[in-house]
Amino acid sequence: MRSRALTLVILALSIRVSVTAQTPDPALAQSLEQQGRLADAEQAWQQITKDRPRDAGAFASLGVVLSKEEKYSDAAAAYRKALALNPHLTAIDLNLGLAEFKQGHFAEAIGPLKTILSTDSQKVQVHTLLGMSYYGARRFDEAIPHLQIAITNDPNNLELRNILAQDFLNAKKYNEALEEYKQILAINPDSAPAHMLAGEALDALHRSDEATAEFRLAVQVSPHEPDAHFGLGYLLWGQRKYAEAAPEFQAELDGSPSHAQALAYLGDTNLQLGRPEAAIPLLENAAKIDPGIELAHLDLGIIRAADGRPDDALREMKLAERIAPNDVNVHWRLGRLYRSMGNQQAAAAELEKAKKLTQAADTKLVDKMNPRAQKPDTPVEK
Repeated sequence: MRSRALTLVILALSIRVSVTAQTPDPALAQSLEQQGRLADAEQAWQQITKDRPRDAGAFASLGVVLSKEEKYSDAAAAYRKALALNPHLTAIDLNLGLAEFKQGHFAEAIGPLKTILSTDSQKVQVHTLLGMSYYGARRFDEAIPHLQIAITNDPNNLELRNILAQDFLNAKKYNEALEEYKQILAINPDSAPAHMLAGEALDALHRSDEATAEFRLAVQVSPHEPDAHFGLGYLLWGQRKYAEAAPEFQAELDGSPSHAQALAYLGDTNLQLGRPEAAIPLLENAAKIDPGIELAHLDLGIIRAADGRPDDALREMKLAERIAPNDVNVHWRLGRLYRSMGNQQAAAAELEKAKKLTQAADTKLVDKMNPRAQKPDTPVEK
Protein backbone atom coordinates (compact mmCIF):
# COMPACT_ATOMS: atom_id res chain seq x y z
CA MET A 1 0.00 0.00 0.00
CA ARG A 2 2.79 2.41 0.90
CA SER A 3 4.57 1.62 -2.34
CA ARG A 4 1.39 2.27 -4.34
CA ALA A 5 0.72 5.54 -2.52
CA LEU A 6 4.27 6.70 -3.16
CA THR A 7 3.88 5.83 -6.84
CA LEU A 8 0.68 7.89 -7.04
CA VAL A 9 2.36 10.88 -5.38
CA ILE A 10 5.28 10.73 -7.83
CA LEU A 11 2.83 10.43 -10.72
CA ALA A 12 0.88 13.46 -9.47
CA LEU A 13 4.04 15.48 -9.21
CA SER A 14 5.06 14.41 -12.70
CA ILE A 15 1.69 15.47 -14.08
CA ARG A 16 1.98 18.88 -12.34
CA VAL A 17 5.47 19.47 -13.73
CA SER A 18 4.29 18.47 -17.19
CA VAL A 19 1.36 20.90 -17.04
CA THR A 20 3.46 23.86 -15.88
CA ALA A 21 5.99 23.17 -18.62
CA GLN A 22 3.30 23.72 -21.28
CA THR A 23 2.87 27.06 -23.03
CA PRO A 24 0.88 29.39 -20.74
CA ASP A 25 -2.61 30.31 -21.85
CA PRO A 26 -2.73 33.90 -23.26
CA ALA A 27 -5.81 34.45 -21.09
CA LEU A 28 -3.71 33.63 -18.03
CA ALA A 29 -0.99 36.07 -19.16
CA GLN A 30 -3.60 38.80 -19.63
CA SER A 31 -5.07 38.04 -16.21
CA LEU A 32 -1.66 38.34 -14.58
CA GLU A 33 -1.19 41.72 -16.28
CA GLN A 34 -4.60 42.93 -15.08
CA GLN A 35 -3.72 41.88 -11.54
CA GLY A 36 -0.58 43.99 -11.71
CA ARG A 37 1.69 40.94 -11.59
CA LEU A 38 3.82 42.32 -14.39
CA ALA A 39 6.91 40.16 -13.85
CA ASP A 40 4.76 37.01 -14.00
CA ALA A 41 2.90 38.33 -17.02
CA GLU A 42 6.18 39.11 -18.76
CA GLN A 43 7.45 35.59 -18.08
CA ALA A 44 4.22 34.11 -19.43
CA TRP A 45 4.34 36.15 -22.65
CA GLN A 46 8.04 35.39 -23.09
CA GLN A 47 7.19 31.69 -23.00
CA ILE A 48 4.29 32.15 -25.40
CA THR A 49 6.43 34.01 -27.94
CA LYS A 50 9.14 31.36 -27.60
CA ASP A 51 6.68 28.60 -28.39
CA ARG A 52 4.75 30.63 -30.98
CA PRO A 53 7.47 32.60 -32.80
CA ARG A 54 5.06 33.63 -35.59
CA ASP A 55 2.38 35.02 -33.26
CA ALA A 56 2.45 38.81 -33.85
CA GLY A 57 -0.22 39.44 -31.24
CA ALA A 58 1.84 37.72 -28.58
CA PHE A 59 4.86 39.91 -29.30
CA ALA A 60 2.61 42.98 -29.20
CA SER A 61 1.21 41.94 -25.82
CA LEU A 62 4.72 41.27 -24.53
CA GLY A 63 5.69 44.79 -25.60
CA VAL A 64 2.78 46.26 -23.64
CA VAL A 65 3.83 44.48 -20.44
CA LEU A 66 7.47 45.49 -20.92
CA SER A 67 6.39 49.11 -21.42
CA LYS A 68 4.43 49.01 -18.18
CA GLU A 69 7.61 47.79 -16.49
CA GLU A 70 9.44 50.73 -18.12
CA LYS A 71 11.69 48.34 -20.03
CA TYR A 72 11.34 50.51 -23.10
CA SER A 73 14.26 49.10 -25.09
CA ASP A 74 12.93 45.55 -24.79
CA ALA A 75 9.40 46.78 -25.45
CA ALA A 76 10.46 48.50 -28.66
CA ALA A 77 12.14 45.29 -29.84
CA ALA A 78 8.95 43.31 -29.15
CA TYR A 79 6.80 45.85 -31.00
CA ARG A 80 9.14 45.80 -34.02
CA LYS A 81 8.98 42.01 -34.07
CA ALA A 82 5.16 42.16 -34.00
CA LEU A 83 5.10 44.61 -36.91
CA ALA A 84 7.60 42.54 -38.88
CA LEU A 85 5.26 39.56 -38.51
CA ASN A 86 2.12 41.56 -39.25
CA PRO A 87 2.57 45.07 -40.70
CA HIS A 88 -1.18 45.62 -40.46
CA LEU A 89 -1.05 45.91 -36.66
CA THR A 90 -1.05 49.70 -37.02
CA ALA A 91 -2.18 50.25 -33.44
CA ILE A 92 1.26 49.03 -32.38
CA ASP A 93 2.99 51.92 -34.16
CA LEU A 94 1.82 54.32 -31.45
CA ASN A 95 3.21 52.12 -28.69
CA LEU A 96 6.47 51.70 -30.60
CA GLY A 97 6.78 55.44 -31.15
CA LEU A 98 6.14 56.12 -27.48
CA ALA A 99 8.63 53.45 -26.36
CA GLU A 100 11.35 55.06 -28.49
CA PHE A 101 10.33 58.55 -27.34
CA LYS A 102 10.55 57.54 -23.69
CA GLN A 103 14.15 56.43 -24.27
CA GLY A 104 15.02 59.74 -25.89
CA HIS A 105 15.39 58.00 -29.26
CA PHE A 106 13.62 60.81 -31.05
CA ALA A 107 14.78 60.00 -34.58
CA GLU A 108 13.63 56.39 -34.15
CA ALA A 109 10.21 57.52 -32.88
CA ILE A 110 9.45 59.57 -35.99
CA GLY A 111 8.83 56.68 -38.42
CA PRO A 112 6.09 54.82 -36.51
CA LEU A 113 4.39 58.08 -35.50
CA LYS A 114 4.29 59.23 -39.13
CA THR A 115 2.74 55.90 -40.07
CA ILE A 116 -0.18 56.59 -37.73
CA LEU A 117 -0.81 60.03 -39.21
CA SER A 118 -0.73 58.61 -42.73
CA THR A 119 -3.97 56.81 -41.95
CA ASP A 120 -5.48 59.22 -39.41
CA SER A 121 -4.18 62.80 -39.55
CA GLN A 122 -6.52 63.99 -36.79
CA LYS A 123 -4.81 62.34 -33.84
CA VAL A 124 -3.71 65.39 -31.85
CA GLN A 125 -1.78 63.31 -29.35
CA VAL A 126 0.32 61.87 -32.16
CA HIS A 127 0.99 65.34 -33.55
CA THR A 128 2.28 66.32 -30.10
CA LEU A 129 4.62 63.32 -29.90
CA LEU A 130 5.77 63.73 -33.49
CA GLY A 131 6.44 67.45 -33.03
CA MET A 132 8.45 66.73 -29.89
CA SER A 133 10.34 63.93 -31.66
CA TYR A 134 11.30 66.20 -34.55
CA TYR A 135 12.34 68.82 -32.00
CA GLY A 136 14.43 66.33 -30.06
CA ALA A 137 16.02 65.14 -33.30
CA ARG A 138 16.87 68.80 -34.09
CA ARG A 139 14.68 68.80 -37.19
CA PHE A 140 13.15 72.09 -36.15
CA ASP A 141 11.34 73.13 -39.32
CA GLU A 142 9.54 69.78 -39.46
CA ALA A 143 8.49 70.06 -35.82
CA ILE A 144 6.66 73.36 -36.25
CA PRO A 145 3.40 72.28 -38.00
CA HIS A 146 2.84 69.39 -35.61
CA LEU A 147 3.39 71.54 -32.52
CA GLN A 148 1.06 74.17 -33.96
CA ILE A 149 -1.69 71.56 -34.39
CA ALA A 150 -1.18 70.42 -30.80
CA ILE A 151 -1.42 74.00 -29.53
CA THR A 152 -4.54 74.69 -31.57
CA ASN A 153 -6.18 71.88 -29.64
CA ASP A 154 -4.80 73.13 -26.29
CA PRO A 155 -4.11 76.88 -26.64
CA ASN A 156 -3.39 77.48 -22.94
CA ASN A 157 -0.72 74.79 -22.67
CA LEU A 158 2.34 76.82 -21.65
CA GLU A 159 4.67 73.85 -21.87
CA LEU A 160 3.84 73.32 -25.54
CA ARG A 161 3.99 77.03 -26.30
CA ASN A 162 7.44 77.30 -24.71
CA ILE A 163 8.63 74.37 -26.80
CA LEU A 164 7.21 75.86 -29.99
CA ALA A 165 8.83 79.22 -29.22
CA GLN A 166 12.17 77.52 -28.60
CA ASP A 167 11.70 75.57 -31.81
CA PHE A 168 11.16 78.82 -33.73
CA LEU A 169 14.39 80.14 -32.23
CA ASN A 170 16.37 77.09 -33.30
CA ALA A 171 14.82 77.25 -36.76
CA LYS A 172 15.97 80.90 -36.93
CA LYS A 173 12.38 82.11 -37.25
CA TYR A 174 12.89 84.93 -34.78
CA ASN A 175 9.81 87.02 -35.53
CA GLU A 176 7.60 83.94 -35.12
CA ALA A 177 9.32 83.27 -31.78
CA LEU A 178 8.44 86.81 -30.66
CA GLU A 179 4.81 86.28 -31.65
CA GLU A 180 4.72 83.11 -29.59
CA TYR A 181 6.28 85.05 -26.71
CA LYS A 182 3.33 87.44 -26.78
CA GLN A 183 0.90 84.52 -26.60
CA ILE A 184 2.73 83.08 -23.59
CA LEU A 185 2.74 86.40 -21.73
CA ALA A 186 -0.99 86.79 -22.39
CA ILE A 187 -1.48 83.56 -20.43
CA ASN A 188 1.24 84.13 -17.82
CA PRO A 189 2.62 87.70 -17.58
CA ASP A 190 5.33 86.56 -15.12
CA SER A 191 6.82 83.83 -17.29
CA ALA A 192 10.61 84.06 -16.98
CA PRO A 193 11.20 81.53 -19.80
CA ALA A 194 9.07 83.70 -22.10
CA HIS A 195 11.14 86.79 -21.34
CA MET A 196 14.30 84.76 -21.95
CA LEU A 197 13.23 83.39 -25.31
CA ALA A 198 12.14 86.87 -26.35
CA GLY A 199 15.57 88.12 -25.35
CA GLU A 200 17.25 85.42 -27.43
CA ALA A 201 15.12 86.29 -30.47
CA LEU A 202 15.73 90.02 -30.09
CA ASP A 203 19.46 89.44 -29.74
CA ALA A 204 19.46 87.38 -32.96
CA LEU A 205 17.67 90.30 -34.63
CA HIS A 206 20.45 92.61 -33.37
CA ARG A 207 18.11 94.46 -31.02
CA SER A 208 20.53 94.29 -28.10
CA ASP A 209 18.96 96.86 -25.79
CA GLU A 210 15.54 95.22 -26.01
CA ALA A 211 17.10 91.78 -25.51
CA THR A 212 18.88 92.97 -22.38
CA ALA A 213 15.67 94.47 -21.03
CA GLU A 214 13.86 91.14 -21.46
CA PHE A 215 16.56 89.28 -19.55
CA ARG A 216 16.45 91.86 -16.79
CA LEU A 217 12.73 91.16 -16.50
CA ALA A 218 13.43 87.42 -16.41
CA VAL A 219 15.82 87.66 -13.46
CA GLN A 220 13.45 90.10 -11.77
CA VAL A 221 10.42 87.80 -11.86
CA SER A 222 12.44 84.61 -11.24
CA PRO A 223 15.92 85.22 -9.75
CA HIS A 224 16.73 81.50 -9.68
CA GLU A 225 15.58 80.67 -13.22
CA PRO A 226 18.26 78.45 -14.84
CA ASP A 227 20.31 80.32 -17.47
CA ALA A 228 18.61 83.68 -16.82
CA HIS A 229 21.63 85.31 -15.16
CA PHE A 230 23.96 83.75 -17.71
CA GLY A 231 21.88 85.16 -20.57
CA LEU A 232 21.87 88.64 -19.06
CA GLY A 233 25.60 88.42 -18.36
CA TYR A 234 26.30 87.30 -21.90
CA LEU A 235 24.38 90.23 -23.39
CA LEU A 236 26.25 92.67 -21.15
CA TRP A 237 29.53 90.97 -22.03
CA GLY A 238 28.72 91.39 -25.72
CA GLN A 239 28.26 95.13 -25.08
CA ARG A 240 31.66 95.14 -23.30
CA LYS A 241 30.02 96.04 -20.01
CA TYR A 242 32.32 93.64 -18.19
CA ALA A 243 31.88 95.08 -14.71
CA GLU A 244 28.11 94.57 -15.01
CA ALA A 245 28.42 91.15 -16.64
CA ALA A 246 30.67 89.63 -13.95
CA PRO A 247 28.09 89.53 -11.12
CA GLU A 248 25.51 87.99 -13.46
CA PHE A 249 27.84 85.14 -14.41
CA GLN A 250 28.65 84.70 -10.72
CA ALA A 251 24.94 84.61 -9.85
CA GLU A 252 24.47 81.80 -12.37
CA LEU A 253 27.38 79.90 -10.84
CA ASP A 254 25.97 80.38 -7.33
CA GLY A 255 22.99 78.29 -8.40
CA SER A 256 24.83 76.01 -10.84
CA PRO A 257 28.56 75.70 -10.01
CA SER A 258 29.22 73.43 -13.00
CA HIS A 259 27.72 75.78 -15.60
CA ALA A 260 30.61 75.57 -18.07
CA GLN A 261 29.56 78.55 -20.19
CA ALA A 262 29.23 80.80 -17.13
CA LEU A 263 32.67 79.69 -15.93
CA ALA A 264 34.23 80.43 -19.31
CA TYR A 265 32.64 83.83 -19.73
CA LEU A 266 33.33 84.88 -16.14
CA GLY A 267 36.94 83.85 -16.78
CA ASP A 268 37.06 85.92 -19.96
CA THR A 269 35.44 88.84 -18.14
CA ASN A 270 38.18 88.73 -15.52
CA LEU A 271 40.76 88.64 -18.30
CA GLN A 272 39.17 91.66 -19.97
CA LEU A 273 39.23 93.48 -16.62
CA GLY A 274 42.95 92.81 -16.25
CA ARG A 275 42.67 89.99 -13.69
CA PRO A 276 44.29 86.98 -15.40
CA GLU A 277 45.09 85.31 -12.08
CA ALA A 278 41.38 85.19 -11.30
CA ALA A 279 40.56 84.05 -14.83
CA ILE A 280 42.83 80.98 -14.94
CA PRO A 281 40.99 78.62 -12.52
CA LEU A 282 37.64 79.55 -14.05
CA LEU A 283 38.84 78.88 -17.59
CA GLU A 284 40.55 75.63 -16.63
CA ASN A 285 37.42 74.41 -14.86
CA ALA A 286 35.26 75.33 -17.87
CA ALA A 287 37.56 73.46 -20.25
CA LYS A 288 37.55 70.44 -17.95
CA ILE A 289 33.75 70.32 -17.74
CA ASP A 290 33.21 71.02 -21.44
CA PRO A 291 36.33 70.68 -23.63
CA GLY A 292 34.35 72.06 -26.58
CA ILE A 293 34.22 75.66 -25.35
CA GLU A 294 36.49 77.56 -27.72
CA LEU A 295 36.71 80.70 -25.58
CA ALA A 296 38.23 78.83 -22.62
CA HIS A 297 41.07 77.42 -24.73
CA LEU A 298 41.70 80.68 -26.57
CA ASP A 299 41.90 82.69 -23.35
CA LEU A 300 44.16 80.14 -21.72
CA GLY A 301 46.39 80.38 -24.78
CA ILE A 302 46.49 84.17 -24.48
CA ILE A 303 47.41 83.92 -20.79
CA ARG A 304 50.09 81.25 -21.38
CA ALA A 305 51.64 83.37 -24.13
CA ALA A 306 51.75 86.40 -21.81
CA ASP A 307 53.37 84.23 -19.12
CA GLY A 308 56.16 83.21 -21.48
CA ARG A 309 54.89 79.68 -22.05
CA PRO A 310 54.60 79.57 -25.86
CA ASP A 311 54.32 75.79 -26.19
CA ASP A 312 51.38 75.66 -23.75
CA ALA A 313 49.85 78.68 -25.47
CA LEU A 314 50.14 77.00 -28.87
CA ARG A 315 48.49 73.82 -27.60
CA GLU A 316 45.49 75.76 -26.25
CA MET A 317 45.11 77.92 -29.36
CA LYS A 318 45.28 74.91 -31.65
CA LEU A 319 42.46 73.36 -29.60
CA ALA A 320 40.46 76.56 -30.07
CA GLU A 321 41.15 76.45 -33.81
CA ARG A 322 39.97 72.85 -34.00
CA ILE A 323 36.70 73.80 -32.28
CA ALA A 324 36.08 77.00 -34.29
CA PRO A 325 38.12 76.84 -37.52
CA ASN A 326 36.35 79.87 -39.00
CA ASP A 327 36.88 82.26 -36.08
CA VAL A 328 39.01 85.13 -37.32
CA ASN A 329 40.21 85.94 -33.80
CA VAL A 330 41.71 82.48 -33.32
CA HIS A 331 43.79 82.73 -36.49
CA TRP A 332 44.85 86.28 -35.65
CA ARG A 333 46.03 85.18 -32.19
CA LEU A 334 47.80 82.16 -33.65
CA GLY A 335 49.55 84.38 -36.19
CA ARG A 336 50.84 86.67 -33.46
CA LEU A 337 51.96 83.69 -31.38
CA TYR A 338 53.87 82.08 -34.25
CA ARG A 339 55.52 85.43 -35.01
CA SER A 340 56.68 85.73 -31.38
CA MET A 341 58.10 82.20 -31.64
CA GLY A 342 60.08 83.13 -34.75
CA ASN A 343 58.03 80.94 -37.09
CA GLN A 344 57.37 83.55 -39.78
CA GLN A 345 55.99 81.11 -42.34
CA ALA A 346 53.32 79.73 -39.99
CA ALA A 347 52.56 83.27 -38.79
CA ALA A 348 51.97 84.46 -42.34
CA ALA A 349 49.69 81.51 -43.07
CA GLU A 350 47.53 82.17 -40.00
CA LEU A 351 47.33 85.91 -40.60
CA GLU A 352 46.34 85.26 -44.22
CA LYS A 353 43.52 83.01 -42.98
CA ALA A 354 42.42 85.78 -40.62
CA LYS A 355 42.48 88.28 -43.49
CA LYS A 356 40.21 86.10 -45.63
CA LEU A 357 37.74 85.45 -42.84
CA THR A 358 35.15 88.09 -42.07
CA GLN A 359 33.51 86.59 -39.00
CA ALA A 360 34.25 85.86 -35.41
CA ALA A 361 32.79 82.82 -33.70
CA ASP A 362 29.00 82.85 -33.70
CA THR A 363 27.97 85.22 -30.92
CA LYS A 364 24.17 84.87 -30.93
CA LEU A 365 22.87 84.19 -27.46
CA VAL A 366 20.57 81.44 -28.73
CA ASP A 367 23.68 79.45 -29.71
CA LYS A 368 25.27 79.89 -26.27
CA MET A 369 22.40 79.08 -23.97
CA ASN A 370 22.27 75.66 -22.38
CA PRO A 371 19.82 73.34 -24.18
CA ARG A 372 16.36 73.60 -22.72
CA ALA A 373 14.62 70.88 -24.72
CA GLN A 374 11.68 69.54 -22.75
CA LYS A 375 10.30 66.01 -22.85
CA PRO A 376 6.74 66.11 -21.46
CA ASP A 377 5.32 62.96 -20.00
CA THR A 378 2.59 62.40 -22.54
CA PRO A 379 0.26 59.56 -21.53
CA VAL A 380 -0.80 57.26 -24.34
CA GLU A 381 -3.38 54.53 -24.05
CA LYS A 382 -2.27 51.15 -25.32
